[in-house]
Amino acid sequence: MKAVPKVNTDGLYLEDELVDDAFSGVVPFYAQPETSGQDTDIEPTTPEPAGYTVGVPITTPGLYKPCFDLAAWETYQASVYEAKEAYIAALHDWQTKGKDVGEQPVYVAPAQPEGLWKEGLTPEEIAELTKQPEPQPKLREELTNTQMAMADMYEQMLAMQAELTALKEGR
Repeated sequence: MKAVPKVNTDGLYLEDELVDDAFSGVVPFYAQPETSGQDTDIEPTTPEPAGYTVGVPITTPGLYKPCFDLAAWETYQASVYEAKEAYIAALHDWQTKGKDVGEQPVYVAPAQPEGLWKEGLTPEEIAELTKQPEPQPKLREELTNTQMAMADMYEQMLAMQAELTALKEGR
C-alpha cells in the first residue's frame, strides 16, 4: 500500500489516500448522491467527479498548497493515445506488408511531463503566510514598569497603614 494525493476538481490537494502499490495515473472519484428515499422512480443521472485520486507523486518540494495540473495531464494522456494509435497503425502496416519488410515497430510512450504539481496559492497569499509578525513591545521594559508601579502601590499602602495606626492610637 502507498499513500497518494486526492485533489478536488480544480486540482487542489485535499488529503492522502491509501491505494495499492501498482496504482498509477489519475482516477476520478464521485460524491455519494443524496437519496431522500421518497422518489425511487427518478431517472439515474451521470455523476460528476468530486475530485481525482492522483498516482503522480508530488515532486516539487516546498509547496504551500499543492495543485495538480489536470489540463497538462489531459494533454499528456491525449499524446499517449496518439502514440498508441500511431504504433497500432505502424504495426498493422508492417503485418500487412509482410514480416520480411523490416523490423517490427516498437511502441515508444511519450515522456510524462515535468511540473504536473504546482503552487495553488498566489504570491500575495504566500507573502501573507510567510510575513514576519510585528515586533512585540519589549517585555523587559514592560516588566520593569510593572514592578515600579507595584513598588509605588506598596509604599502607598504602607503610608496608609501608618496613618490608620496613628489614628487608632490617637483616639
